[in-house]
Amino acid sequence: MQAIFLLLVLLIFGWPLALLGLILYPIVWLLLLPFRIVGIAVEGALELVWVLVTLPARLLRAIF
Repeated sequence: MQAIFLLLVLLIFGWPLALLGLILYPIVWLLLLPFRIVGIAVEGALELVWVLVTLPARLLRAIF
């Protein structure tokens, strides 16, 4: 709701900028999509490394 309100305000005060934003937003979103996918993959790999590093400590804690 806030985004629509801000867009309407921008349309009133600076309609060329608002139209440019409406046109460029999906293009920028598509351009940034591969970076999000890489970020998810890197986060998963780092989480796997962290689990492997902390596995011996967790196993020792479970035994005692």
